[in-house]
Amino acid sequence: MAAIIVLGNSKRIRLGSPNVFIGSFVLMKALEKVLERNKVRPTAMRLLVLQYLFTKNVAVSLTDLENSFEKSDRTTLYRTLKTFVESCLVHKIDDGTGVSKYALCEENCNCEIETDLHVHFHCNLCKQTICLPKHKIPAIYLPKAFLPQEVNLVVKGTCNKCS
Repeated sequence: MAAIIVLGNSKRIRLGSPNVFIGSFVLMKALEKVLERNKVRPTAMRLLVLQYLFTKNVAVSLTDLENSFEKSDRTTLYRTLKTFVESCLVHKIDDGTGVSKYALCEENCNCEIETDLHVHFHCNLCKQTICLPKHKIPAIYLPKAFLPQEVNLVVKGTCNKCS
């Protein structure tokens, strides 16, 4: 039976044993397994960025990440995010602000248009973008010879913390 670590916004990490002491070493080992399961080589920076993303309930920008990792190189952080997007660990969000945001994908997500896309909410007051994974983007049927490459649905308004 697997133990499950729940971090942040109902994000889960499965561990092999139910009687595991959940310290930082065990957490890093669990994050390492997440990276390996997604065929991403675990490096210290990737583990730290993944840990950071697990603690966030909102999407983050590269600048947010850079401000949290002051001694890290912006290019390294960008490449880490890009690797996570390519391996479907993280999805990139265009919330209409002109700055890309990033949030963890749900377990077993392949970022496929037909099955994995969900609605995002952007608060006009606090400027945070929140994933709403329980609200899937409905199927959109395009005319023949139209091939979708991206689908994005952002609802803008006032979030529950600001209202």
